[in-house]
Amino acid sequence: MSTPEPTSPARARTSNAGRYLFLLILGLVVGVVAAVMVLRALDARKDHFPEALMEVQSWHMGQLKSAMEQNRCSATDVLPHLQALRTLGNDLEPAFPDLRDDERFRTAAAGMRAAADKAIAAPPLSCESVAAAMKSLGDGCKSCHRDFRS
Repeated sequence: MSTPEPTSPARARTSNAGRYLFLLILGLVVGVVAAVMVLRALDARKDHFPEALMEVQSWHMGQLKSAMEQNRCSATDVLPHLQALRTLGNDLEPAFPDLRDDERFRTAAAGMRAAADKAIAAPPLSCESVAAAMKSLGDGCKSCHRDFRS
């Protein structure tokens, strides 16, 4: 009769350690996937309109700055961006419904729209006048950001 060879205790511990390591790694992967899913679900519930509005306004201001740097300051180069900024100015109150009743916010939004109206009514014909229009628009933006941006 043959006697079975006894298993060594060191070998049993090694195989258990491998199993525990596998379960630890699996738990970490599942935890990361679950965390990403929760964060995406929370982000999907968020209103992206205010951030998108600010991003588009910033892009148009950047285009005006780029036109100035390239010395392309004719009305045909800058007027579309000024018109877009004016149109986007109409969406300021709907984008920030919590601030709609705040007098400082309404004044800043109206100032931004007035600056855009002034620039559209007398389109800038030189880079200096584009710079003045951008400063006027930027002052409206800064007054609101100073009071409400966190």
